Amino acid sequence: MAQTASTALPLPRTQLYDASGAPTPLPVDYPRARIPTKPVLSRSSFSGRGAHTPSILDAREVRLVTSGRVAIAMALRQMGVGAGDKVLVPSYHCASMIEPVVWLGATPVFYRINRDTSVNLDDVAAKIDGACKVMLATNYFGFPQNLSALRAFCDARGLMLLEDCAHSFLGEHQGQPVGSFGDYAIASTMKFFPIYEGGCLVSARHSLAPVALRSAGLRFEAKMAVNALEDGFEYQRLRTLRRLLALPLGLKNFLWGQIKRRRAGAASAMAPRSSEGGFGFDPGWLDKRGSLFSRLMLTLVSRTRMGALRRSHYQRLQAALAGLPGCRPLHPALPDGVYPWVFPLYVDDPEPLFNSLKNEGVPIVRFAEYLWQGVDATVCSASVELSRHVLQFPCHQELQEQELDWMITKIHTALLAQAAP
Repeated sequence: MAQTASTALPLPRTQLYDASGAPTPLPVDYPRARIPTKPVLSRSSFSGRGAHTPSILDAREVRLVTSGRVAIAMALRQMGVGAGDKVLVPSYHCASMIEPVVWLGATPVFYRINRDTSVNLDDVAAKIDGACKVMLATNYFGFPQNLSALRAFCDARGLMLLEDCAHSFLGEHQGQPVGSFGDYAIASTMKFFPIYEGGCLVSARHSLAPVALRSAGLRFEAKMAVNALEDGFEYQRLRTLRRLLALPLGLKNFLWGQIKRRRAGAASAMAPRSSEGGFGFDPGWLDKRGSLFSRLMLTLVSRTRMGALRRSHYQRLQAALAGLPGCRPLHPALPDGVYPWVFPLYVDDPEPLFNSLKNEGVPIVRFAEYLWQGVDATVCSASVELSRHVLQFPCHQELQEQELDWMITKIHTALLAQAAP
């Protein structure tokens, strides 16, 4: 293992490239999103229970941790990845998928994906050598890869498969839940539940008995619960509870502000960087279990409602934006058994639209905005194209009807304005 200290791995210089190989501008600050980018806690979060909705937690072995990036590192470690090994990773990625590989001393080998985000298996096969130990495959935006084909491919070549379900907590492929095809699988539960942190490591094939976890402490537990509540309060949920807690939360914010001024960096030490919106992999969280609050939410929040509303909101976005100039849904249809993370929209001229909507407070997720150093159009032109042209809009279960209508109107208006002569 390359590093054993609990200090964070610094993010290497990354850059987004256009199809010609030219670097694009770095981001600027935008106003706060006017509607929630990810699920926030509300009274409705616990309603709507019904028939079982398949999820990654249906795997035989489960460990609830603090983030998806931590789960990736744990999975790779369980698979014996270390110095001198190679891990096959997609060229279309975020840094959180690559940092654990580098931390373990292994070499990431970037394979091509196709324009529909499916794995280019011919390119993977061409990159395999004796040092390749693991293939990481991602179910982008909640749409599963051809997981049975990936399983057969890895088995035929003696590779272990790490199924990345960070975008696909819910769902199934060929009658099996996502996460059940890989030797190990990971998910980012904070993308799907109204929680401040959370991820999971699962395996349907191997014991997770060697994975021992402990609490991150009382301050961490309190911070995760309070921050999840405050996220809901910020977007006008749980108003009665907000009024009841106004005085103690106001006192907490005052005292915490004093502490932060005296102890620079204290805030980030109490939460994973993924929760605080930061980059970098911190191995100090490798032995920490998810907070009690987050684990309770995974039990109490209705997955039936989550799945039904994510599909409904996705389909509303798809219908509302169909036929508009200069864009198209990345996926032409929403298959049965797919429960999307976000709505990915391919935009011909993305930068003006992105800037316009962000300045209006429309929440946009831009997965893979920054590719790992050296990953450009010569490595995978489809990855660079998608990283530039695909903008993702929330379709999560906690969007209220008026919020979804407002976002659709903003996107609709901006696209028409951009197309006007």
